[in-house]
Amino acid sequence: MESLQLTSFLPCKTCPKLPKLCSSIGCRPFRQVGLGPSSRNRVKNGCLMARSSVNIGASGVGVGGGDVGGYGGSGTHEGSSAVEDEKKEEQSGLLLGSKRDVSGSVTGFNLIPPSGEQKVIESVQDVASYGVEESVDIEGEKKAETRVTYNIVFVTAEAAPYSKTGGLGDVCGSLPIALAAHGHRVMVVSPRYLNGTAGDKKFAAAVDVDCPIKIPCFGGVQEVSFFHEYREGVDWVFVDHSSYHRPGNPYGDINGAFGDNQFRFTLLCYAACEAPLVLPFGGYTYGEKCLFLVNDWHAGLVPVLLASKYRPYGVYKDARSILVIHNLAHQGVEPAATYKNFGLPPQWYGALEWVFPTWARTHALDTGEAVNVLKGAVVTADRLLTVSKGYSWEITTVEGGYGLHELLSSRESVLDGITNGIDVTEWNPSTDEHLTCHYSADDLSGKVQCKIDLQKELGLPIRPDCPVIGFIGRLDYQKGIDLIRVAIPELMEDDVQFVMLGSGDPLYENWMRATETTFKDKFRGWVGFNVPISHRITAGCDILLMPSRFEPCGLNQLYAMRYGTIPVVHATGGLRDTVETFNPYAQGGSGEGTGWTFSPLVKESMLGALRTSVRTYREHKSSWEGLMRRCMEKDYTWENAATQYGQIFEWVFLDTPYVG
Repeated sequence: MESLQLTSFLPCKTCPKLPKLCSSIGCRPFRQVGLGPSSRNRVKNGCLMARSSVNIGASGVGVGGGDVGGYGGSGTHEGSSAVEDEKKEEQSGLLLGSKRDVSGSVTGFNLIPPSGEQKVIESVQDVASYGVEESVDIEGEKKAETRVTYNIVFVTAEAAPYSKTGGLGDVCGSLPIALAAHGHRVMVVSPRYLNGTAGDKKFAAAVDVDCPIKIPCFGGVQEVSFFHEYREGVDWVFVDHSSYHRPGNPYGDINGAFGDNQFRFTLLCYAACEAPLVLPFGGYTYGEKCLFLVNDWHAGLVPVLLASKYRPYGVYKDARSILVIHNLAHQGVEPAATYKNFGLPPQWYGALEWVFPTWARTHALDTGEAVNVLKGAVVTADRLLTVSKGYSWEITTVEGGYGLHELLSSRESVLDGITNGIDVTEWNPSTDEHLTCHYSADDLSGKVQCKIDLQKELGLPIRPDCPVIGFIGRLDYQKGIDLIRVAIPELMEDDVQFVMLGSGDPLYENWMRATETTFKDKFRGWVGFNVPISHRITAGCDILLMPSRFEPCGLNQLYAMRYGTIPVVHATGGLRDTVETFNPYAQGGSGEGTGWTFSPLVKESMLGALRTSVRTYREHKSSWEGLMRRCMEKDYTWENAATQYGQIFEWVFLDTPYVG
């Protein structure tokens, strides 16, 4: 058995370069750990003892028994006896505590220091560092366990601030930065969208790395290039091709979805698979031992490519992929005849094969045959992840699975959910640049002034004592806008004000304008989307309404809680996970909970929850203040989410990769 070398490079703390190339004070030479059959790697008290050595010489650092990476040094302990070495191991060695299954067989080891102290072992090639630290697992329980850093490649159709249409852009713009802060080396691969607007300036800092590649797909060879920006510890990589240069958003324009989206995102997936192999950031590529985080169907071809076109030839054999499902409703389904466009081997058709049920077919002769990119990702990804625990369960049901519920249920053992975080710097009521008055959980007085400012801006009667209900979101069926529409006439009979911000279905946009005319002193509807106004509505309202039919995670309720605005939500997906129904009798009468949930999704249930919240606001001020403070103290930071992602990363490398 040969010695196993765990090696990787870490960028320095003060620059994106690797230590070998940087003379910055923040850079430190690397160290290496050898785990193997050496007599110094021995069993003690039922645990495997691993030796680590770091030899500092006059000319550099020697690791193990020779020069590594040009650092020089002899790499040996001259004149030390075996007894002395044994004593050194007692002081600085690492115990590998065994993990056993139900039969008592050893299934793995946990790194633990023998004396209980922390010790981090840095390495050089694939694994950046091992360390023992107190952490919080997904269930919230603190425990001491090994943490490993990885080379992570996000593949996504959008990443804020460069491109964003919704929550996907927020996640892929914030989570990579949080993971980089945890020591991971992180790359984000996304298209370089240019649509001839001021938004093109967001890509101004990205430079062409002069490393074009050719992609065989769609009956020919396509050439794409890469642009790169290093920002906040993350390598932001933008795939450049003429198909990304057009007016509209990443997926379509005023005429609907682009007809060549399958082509555009196939290019993205191929480019993402090549980027870790060919782009030498800081002098070194990410290499083959990567962890791909593929987001929704747009990136869903990545795990299929890894299994069908790379691993059979010995490439990416140690890589892993995690499919992150943000919205299962969109699956990238196209006619079966388009399979040849992907450039995949014919025998892999079954991974993407999809047959529509009879009721969904267009005519009697329609066979319903299609290819489904997201289905292919569900089949071939090593683990599956959703953006909340509740949604991870819902997608395994008939109602929430969109035809994939049986397949997802069959992979339930590798299916998890982690609630998204929010940017607590942008969304901070004590420093928000869009507010004229600030407040915090310790001093709530400024929130009343925010309500007054909102009423002035929207032309509503200035009534600090009147409860203001808000809605922010797309005007479509998923968000439950039809339920709000039928409930508004009855709700307007109560002494409340209602504010809406959103765009979408023209039917509901026109309804908002008409309702504002009908209820001039109680209702305001802002058609469109405006970031400053969304912040001021979040701060100025007392209650935020979210009657979504399904909500994989939801961010607006998290923003609202951050601002002490109480959410009233339909009990679904991430809304059910993050909003705890208020119980005034808990905790000795001091109460617990952060809002109200309602179910079923009918007008009567929604109005009942709203009226209960309004009555609590009017008649129980101390309880309402307790609600506000509990909401504002909740931890929905990306730091918390990144810690939970780290545990998933460890799990995915415990199993062998998918090979078909």
